[in-house]
Amino acid sequence: MEHTAGSKMLLPNPVLLQDEELYKYILETSVYPREPEPLKELRKATAILPNAFFGTAPDAGQLMAMLLKLVNAKKTIEVGVFTGYSLLLTALTIPDDGKIMAIDRDRKTYEIGLPIIQKAGVEHKIDYLESLALPILDNLLGEPKNKGDFDFAFVDADKDNYWNYHERLMKLVKIGGIVMYDNTLWGGAVAKSEDVVPETKRKFRKATIEFNKSVSADPRVEISHASVGDGIIICRRIC
Repeated sequence: MEHTAGSKMLLPNPVLLQDEELYKYILETSVYPREPEPLKELRKATAILPNAFFGTAPDAGQLMAMLLKLVNAKKTIEVGVFTGYSLLLTALTIPDDGKIMAIDRDRKTYEIGLPIIQKAGVEHKIDYLESLALPILDNLLGEPKNKGDFDFAFVDADKDNYWNYHERLMKLVKIGGIVMYDNTLWGGAVAKSEDVVPETKRKFRKATIEFNKSVSADPRVEISHASVGDGIIICRRIC
């Protein structure tokens, strides 16, 4: 998740599955046994941080890895990196000559995961840019060769910019390519009235509701709204 300077402290969103034992069962039966060792190491290194919940949920990561393979992704964009769980997952999944453009405004958190990425032997696939994402995406669009040049994109950043990212990624990702957006159910808050949602979550709740409505009506994509992790919207560009 790309950090937002000056924001109030966010608390982790609740597990979407109402039965936490069921979620634990899914992780322990189907996710953790297949999780590559470098990802296990990075997940555990992230878990000790006070904002560990910013990281990609491992069940969402498992789905992401499958989609990367299904589209034979080779060139990807990641908006929001945090400690790099989803970034490492992508780097482990794409071919050895694949490339990831990873954008985040806070390199300090990326450096927590960097030694694990280096040990896994995949750092050469990553082009890390410490920056706000919109200027980078706009610069890419300034060069015609970049339009439709990416196979896959993953966004886990400031929720009030999701639609701005979407508009740009619809030009950068090829027809048939995939864009994934994380935290699209916002701990279930999107289905609750604002008055029962903690004040610190209301801004992004509203932004998420607006984005979900807009992307669901976007004729440029086919979508699936998956209730894994904290909610994932998967978009396949069709025009």
